[in-house]
Amino acid sequence: MADSEPGLLAQILGRAAYEFTQMQPMLPTYMHLIAAALFPIYTGAHASLSRPSSAAKLAKKTKKRKAGDDDTDDEDEDEERIMEGLSPTDAILMPLFAGTALVSLYFLLKWMKDPALLNKILNAYFAIFGVFSVSRLVTDVLDTGHSIIFPRRFALDNALYHVNGKEEQAVPVAGGIKDRQLLVSPLPGFLARLPLPDRARQILWADRAMPGNKWTLKLYLHHVFAGRFKVGPHGMIGVLAGLTTVAYFNLVDKPWYLTNLLGFGFSYSALQLMSPTTFSTGSLILGALFFYDIYFVFFTPMMVTVAKSLDVPIKLMFPRPGPINDPTAPPSHAMLGLGDVVLPGIMIGLALRFDLYLFYLRRQKHIPAAVSGEEDTVEKPKYYSLAGRWSDYFWTHSLAGRPLWVVPKVQEGEPEAPFTFPKTYFTAGLVGYVLGLLVTLGVMMVWNHAQPALLYLVPGVLGSLWLTALVRGEIGLMWSYTEEIADEERDKKTEQDGKQIANRSRDAEPLSNVTSIKDGAGESRVEDKGVDVKSVASHKEDREVFSFSIEAPWQLEKPRSVAPEDGERKVKGEKLNWAPSKTAIGVDANPEPAGKRVRLK
Repeated sequence: MADSEPGLLAQILGRAAYEFTQMQPMLPTYMHLIAAALFPIYTGAHASLSRPSSAAKLAKKTKKRKAGDDDTDDEDEDEERIMEGLSPTDAILMPLFAGTALVSLYFLLKWMKDPALLNKILNAYFAIFGVFSVSRLVTDVLDTGHSIIFPRRFALDNALYHVNGKEEQAVPVAGGIKDRQLLVSPLPGFLARLPLPDRARQILWADRAMPGNKWTLKLYLHHVFAGRFKVGPHGMIGVLAGLTTVAYFNLVDKPWYLTNLLGFGFSYSALQLMSPTTFSTGSLILGALFFYDIYFVFFTPMMVTVAKSLDVPIKLMFPRPGPINDPTAPPSHAMLGLGDVVLPGIMIGLALRFDLYLFYLRRQKHIPAAVSGEEDTVEKPKYYSLAGRWSDYFWTHSLAGRPLWVVPKVQEGEPEAPFTFPKTYFTAGLVGYVLGLLVTLGVMMVWNHAQPALLYLVPGVLGSLWLTALVRGEIGLMWSYTEEIADEERDKKTEQDGKQIANRSRDAEPLSNVTSIKDGAGESRVEDKGVDVKSVASHKEDREVFSFSIEAPWQLEKPRSVAPEDGERKVKGEKLNWAPSKTAIGVDANPEPAGKRVRLK
């Protein structure tokens, strides 16, 4: 009796089993690739969060925050991030510019034959951005790790505690706070029960306040640059890590893990600087790059040739096992271009900011008009910065998301500060991205040919986002959502401020009406006789060519009469006052007199 042919289903299952057997040695590499691609997208999207237009602006703070005071509670500063907004025109320009650069590099490689010189030039170019991107990534990682060890809030014995860094104590603020005592341990949660010697407790409290002790750097170059930077201990470590990484990568060796570190830094920074502005614009841009990627991978050898020839940090690399039949083969790597991370990532970041927008939109209150014929007013909820709240959530909620303290009854109109918010669209975008990556890897393994990742990532990300909006009935909200509103308001305010300054400058009296007087401390001040003081400052800046100053977060002084509220601490008989200590160097174009050309304080 002749054997019958297996059925179609049996053939499909057999082929799937065979391909899985072939793919099994590559599974660790592929899991590494997926995790590495998700890391900059997840972290960069959360780092790009700022106040949405559906939340109310916070009033400007007038009280200067003291070092060591992390008692921000629910009065976090209203951070405003400036992002580069993309327009529908970029859907044409981005593939055009990318194609021109790719073709130029391809023919340049063919002409030079040896890519060594081109690699050196490009690595020097990327080194400038690598220092800043890696330092920013390392700084934020250290800040996040520090906040996990020292959160602002934690739950213990069904009570919610808030840490007051200034007073060096944890205060029960919600839940079962009856008969609860203040905690003097700087450690959170169950760690607060650990007995600590006084010296160890003082060291830990100082370590908790450490990230807030920032140095202020001011740099002015006549008609070129004027900037003010704040650098803390974590920032200094980040800059050192960035310089070390770039120096080793360019001067010693280029291992895959340093290539990935630079790639993480570039992607992490790009997701905080670029925004599609609207979902329609983002869809157009990804759609155009979808066809660009297909053409240059399938129909020309340019993309693959350039990616393999250039040893620059424009890709993520992952060690892969060698062929079984050739154990002496040199090690090889799987690659994923940074464009396959950043371009879908900016849409996923937009989805996360859209989730935050919807969260505050649903908290808005519509107040009916008091007089007939007038429009109803909308009361926007107060915005709470989410910076550092992830670590608070870690110490105050269970793995199932339930609070570890007795939830207080919130009065109507006074919603509690959110630790997190629903991330429906963000999760959908991540799921679509992972599915697209899995399909890319599967097709590449079966056909054994490089694949244009955007061919699978773009439908995965865009399809998941728009399908989610369709199922939730929020297509209209998604289509009308834009991030241009904040920019328009900022530009309008800047224009109004400029007009006011121009009007004051035009009405100001000549500089001859200004008298310089020295006060009792020897400091010069300006006596205003009808002239705008800002015009005097600008006149001074016109004479100044270069200035650089450093303000330390503290200075050691001899004992003096200072109120405890000023943040003074005793250190070995002296007082450590948290007043800035300034060191400045400046050069004037018209020095008066000549002996004061360089000032050092």
